[in-house]
Amino acid sequence: MCLGTRPRLLAGREKLLAKLDVKLTDAGGPGLRTVALWGVAGAGKTSAAMEYAHRHMAEVGLAWQFVALDPAVLTAGFGELAARLGARDAVETRNPVAAVHEALASFRTGWLLIFDDVPDQASVQAFLPSAGDGRVLITSQDRHWPRGQALEVPVLGATVAADLLVNRTGDQTRQAAGELAEELGGLPLALALATAYLRATGDSLAGYLTSFRQRQSAVLGRGEPADYGGTVATTWALAFGQLEKSAPVAAGLLRLLAFCAPEAVPLRLLLRPRPELTEGLPRQVAAALRPLLEDPRAAKGAIAALRRYSLISPAARGAVSVHRLVQAATADQMPAELAQAWRRAAAAVIETAIPADPRQPDTWPVFAALLAHAQVALTADSGGMGRIASYLGHSGNHAAARELYRGVVEARVRLLGPEHPHALAARANLAYWAGEAGNAAGARDQLAALLPVIERVSGPAHPGTLTARANLAYWAGEAGNAAGARDQYAALLRIRKQVSGPEHPRTLAARDSLARWTGEAGDAAAARGQYAALVPVMEQVLGPEHPDTLTARGNLASFTGEAGDAVGARDRYAAVVPAMERVLGPEHPDTLTAHGNLARWTGEAGDAAGARDRYAAVATEMERVLGPEHPDTLTAHGNLASFTGEAGDAAGAQDRYAAVVPAMERVLGPEHPDTLTARGNLAQWTGQAGDAAGARDQYAALVPIRKQVSGPEHPDTLAARGNLARWTGEAGDPAEARHQYAALLPIYERASGPDHPETQAVQNNLVYWTREAGGGPEAGVG
Repeated sequence: MCLGTRPRLLAGREKLLAKLDVKLTDAGGPGLRTVALWGVAGAGKTSAAMEYAHRHMAEVGLAWQFVALDPAVLTAGFGELAARLGARDAVETRNPVAAVHEALASFRTGWLLIFDDVPDQASVQAFLPSAGDGRVLITSQDRHWPRGQALEVPVLGATVAADLLVNRTGDQTRQAAGELAEELGGLPLALALATAYLRATGDSLAGYLTSFRQRQSAVLGRGEPADYGGTVATTWALAFGQLEKSAPVAAGLLRLLAFCAPEAVPLRLLLRPRPELTEGLPRQVAAALRPLLEDPRAAKGAIAALRRYSLISPAARGAVSVHRLVQAATADQMPAELAQAWRRAAAAVIETAIPADPRQPDTWPVFAALLAHAQVALTADSGGMGRIASYLGHSGNHAAARELYRGVVEARVRLLGPEHPHALAARANLAYWAGEAGNAAGARDQLAALLPVIERVSGPAHPGTLTARANLAYWAGEAGNAAGARDQYAALLRIRKQVSGPEHPRTLAARDSLARWTGEAGDAAAARGQYAALVPVMEQVLGPEHPDTLTARGNLASFTGEAGDAVGARDRYAAVVPAMERVLGPEHPDTLTAHGNLARWTGEAGDAAGARDRYAAVATEMERVLGPEHPDTLTAHGNLASFTGEAGDAAGAQDRYAAVVPAMERVLGPEHPDTLTARGNLAQWTGQAGDAAGARDQYAALVPIRKQVSGPEHPDTLAARGNLARWTGEAGDPAEARHQYAALLPIYERASGPDHPETQAVQNNLVYWTREAGGGPEAGVG
């Protein structure tokens, strides 16, 4: 359960709650029902929603509250819920919204989602579930919702409001209570502020009424609107006046909170000793901020004072919340120069609370708690916003990181110029997260264009230049050029060792990448050896469960298999997967990749059915978490197809490949190596399923592309030519098969030697099809 605090007192809402329950449980059976509670700011919409949720918590297996004003924060909330449901977060290519929707559609018990402070229907439409046995409760100031969903939360009637004043203050002066209720317009927020003031000060209803009328004249005389905003401003002014006299530190805290997000302000993270934050601030602001940061007792006293006057309320997990109208009143009552200084103070407090390294999983809860406040307080060009964007990416929200970096880039380019080092760093990060979101070729091209500029501006050995070179090499490999990536990393590693030292984390990362792309370029044994030497160093320098160490352990497992030890690869992955689940989360992209590799090597070790079943689970999870056309999802579906065939279902393998190949052509491009491999596998299983002519024709179309992309004597090209020869023979033309194998044999003899197993296989097939064509001794098919 993740809900805000239950209201301590909620007067005059029983009929509203009864209507709400009817709308959310009408018809009695399972199904999805949605209600939008709408009303003016301060009407108590959130309080009504919280009261309903707490009353009916026993009826649901899940209750969750989202802060819905900002799309990025709402998406992050879905990510948190996805992780709780076992389907970790993402946006677009890693889609936590779809993951949550799918999980809720099959959730075994009822559930309740609350979308709090929704601007309008359009802003939340994509986040609303469309299936499942659930209740969706929306709070909004907008009244425009589908017919049957809208339920107004009105202000309280005069009698109810007067009774509330009497009951909460103990002052039995009914006439003063009635007049004050009328002055406050029945607005629950204003009533709460008034009663809190009266309880704190011991003033009478009549005395408060007089003060209110005097203060309201002053407020309206300054041009405040004569509506509920003016009412809240007046009740706030009375409470704030008392605070400045009796608890000046609390007044400073409220001013700081005015420039945070209104919900779940994590004061435990913000109010910490940081003397440097007060430097450069006006003396008045620095003097008010200093005790909050340096004296825990003063901070606790300030929090207690604000709660005593109902200016803040407790939120989930030890945070506090501030109503937007209270924030607005606090900010509006300050002179512009003072407000700007407090805005700077809030930004500084929030930015320094943001962890320095977004790659570390143990920092992600802190990032999540600060996300909404960074969105409100920080400028797009700030370093803190860049770290927030990187956190989104490293925690799995690749597309969200890309979108936030777009804003960072636009701001830095506008303010600093396109070739300022900070702007270049943001542009490079934008390219990187575009690649992680699924566009490897685009990332490669952006970095290829950026690198010469970064080298010219910062120098060839600058850390930013070296990072850009590393990322360019990485995305060159991911886009299909493994040998190019290997060569680029080999050159980079020499510089890294010279600049940073042999055991610096960046040097180790370069060694890791060089080993990986050495293997991807065809030398699995060398890659295995490099990883075997690297992993112990990483375990010593970074720690045995550092994410980079776990990735290296996974790569050592992969290239152990590629070098011929499938059982060893399987066993290594079986050991590393639980550690990845524990450190990164069960559905982090790297964890999912490791699950896929465990499935692959399970199959390569001889258990095709086990590999098929593992890939069926992995592909489903990747499709839900990464998106149906993410490259990793497509790879998993391709491997599921292969092991479906290896387990004895050739027709099933053919059908699965027929579905995945068009998606690979669309996403990766028709000439990407993975696309060509999938086309070859489709042809192979087409033949295995009984359609030899279809396999022949597919290989006939594939071979010219293989020659063009990989070269006429590349192993993949030769394999495709061999399969074309085989299925040509199987389709009824043994003479043409003999001719094709006769053309292949000299190439294999020249490249591998006459005694190599692949050369011998070609020789055997040549003999076989010669015999089938009517000339020569019989031989088996290799």
